[in-house]
Amino acid sequence: MAVLRIGLAQVDVTVGDLEGNLRVIADCLESARAEEVDLLVFPELALTGYPPEDLLLNPSFIDANLKALQKLIPQTKGITLVVGFVDRDRDLYNAAAVLSDGKWVGTYHKAKLPNYGVFDEYRYFRPGQKVPIFTDGRVRLGITICEDLWHPTGPIEAEVRQGGADVVINLMASPYHRTKGAEREAMFATRALDYGVIVAFCNHAGGQDELIFDGRSSIFTANGELLARAKSFEEDLLMADVDLIEVLRHRLRQPRLRLAPTTTEEEYSVPEIPLPRPLVSEQKSSGLKPRIAFSPQGPEEIYRALVVGTRDYVQKNGFERVAIGLSGGIDSALVATIAVDALGPKDVIGVFMPSRFSSEASRKDAHKLAKNLKIRLLEIPIDEIFDVFLKALAPFLDKKAPGKTEENLQARIRGTLLMALSNRFNWLVLATGNKSEFAVGYATLYGDTAGGLAVLKDVPKTLVYELARWRNSKNPVIPKRVFTRPPTAELRPCQRDEDDLPAPYSALDPILQAYVEQDRSLREIVQQGFPADVVRRVIDLVHQNEYKRRQSPVGLKITPRAFGKDRRFPITLRWRSKSDEP
Repeated sequence: MAVLRIGLAQVDVTVGDLEGNLRVIADCLESARAEEVDLLVFPELALTGYPPEDLLLNPSFIDANLKALQKLIPQTKGITLVVGFVDRDRDLYNAAAVLSDGKWVGTYHKAKLPNYGVFDEYRYFRPGQKVPIFTDGRVRLGITICEDLWHPTGPIEAEVRQGGADVVINLMASPYHRTKGAEREAMFATRALDYGVIVAFCNHAGGQDELIFDGRSSIFTANGELLARAKSFEEDLLMADVDLIEVLRHRLRQPRLRLAPTTTEEEYSVPEIPLPRPLVSEQKSSGLKPRIAFSPQGPEEIYRALVVGTRDYVQKNGFERVAIGLSGGIDSALVATIAVDALGPKDVIGVFMPSRFSSEASRKDAHKLAKNLKIRLLEIPIDEIFDVFLKALAPFLDKKAPGKTEENLQARIRGTLLMALSNRFNWLVLATGNKSEFAVGYATLYGDTAGGLAVLKDVPKTLVYELARWRNSKNPVIPKRVFTRPPTAELRPCQRDEDDLPAPYSALDPILQAYVEQDRSLREIVQQGFPADVVRRVIDLVHQNEYKRRQSPVGLKITPRAFGKDRRFPITLRWRSKSDEP
């Protein structure tokens, strides 16, 4: 049989760490060689890390990435490797190098450059116009990079229709958001079936700034069936034997490609590049049973994403420990639990900072959480500090009842204390605000927005409870009372979040999802059954608080539209659509 053993090296690399990334690639290469892999594939820009952003504007970095690739070439004796890097040929290209038997055989340049959402590739790269076919005389291999296969035509059509590709591989850097894995698999299965070709994609795993990569690299047969899937949210070497005869059988039985008009003949040239060694080994010591790894869904999927994103952000930025302000509420409890699952209890420090408005229930729940998680808990009362602030400001504050000024002072005292501990002990402070709060500005600038990473910045309040319940179903570490007490900042007597917000979280979150994530108009949201005055107030708050979000920590992306590089609005903005009136 003509069996090709494909290896997909799903790695967790770091932007700019060329030597470290090269070591990761070399280690995977040796593991694949031991398993008699014929074709080993790495993710998009695996050598540089993804996304390198304006690092690409530094010529010395481009030179260093090319030199690192040269070091890899001698290590490819007896194997064919495809690895993502940045190519330079009068301009820059998002590229894949084909290295085989100690030779740099050829290069593929990404043709479809995404420029939406978190992507900004036209800022850096020129689109490629050649889609070479790599062949040993028997197997015909096409290469694509991420966005190339998100289009129903384009490079894959040229490679199959004009180049006769049996196998199309895809080097990918596809960031996670909830349900993204299922969407990705459905799309790639469709490409495989439509073109009657084996499709294999290799994705990154791990975190890079606010982006999380969920892995789930996969291989699909020419019938569009899932043959193999790698693990989610962790490094993995996925290997599978693919039967190339089945590709021929499929095309003979379903000759649709003969009949459909070709749309890419003038758009791409399809040169043929010979490989120095056979892609298919006739004899292998043993067969390889394909593996389909479990794919988490729902709250488990999101929770695992947050754990990976937190771990990689902390560790890749050189921190060993984190500090979290524990209030006794649900947000800080969930952040602390995620941090422990990401880093271990010895590297998580909780800080309880009570004031005259803090309840005994909050104190007990913070201590119980710390005990359940086995983390160190510091208690630093803030009342004396608060009094000093009030005394210093007394000549300038009116004699009216305390209001937002006094409430925000408490939050800023807590933020100052956390950052002092960060400075003294090199602890990274994890902010505990959620997406609902960041959206409408229910957070104190330089207070509870202080920190290096906002773990829940893209997690709505209602989802916070869902994630916490799921985590407690595995091991009940978050005290029960935290779930039942009304959310409160405890900055004044008898305060409740919902007294200060335009709507209860049960209504606020659907409005925010419709407006922020789905770009629904005021009129459309009102038609869903929400009061017009409430919707208008929510929309106004979202725009008014853009300045706060710009000054808040980076947050992990888990929804289709996250604040930050995903959703970009000007701070100074007076435009409102008149057609948005209900």
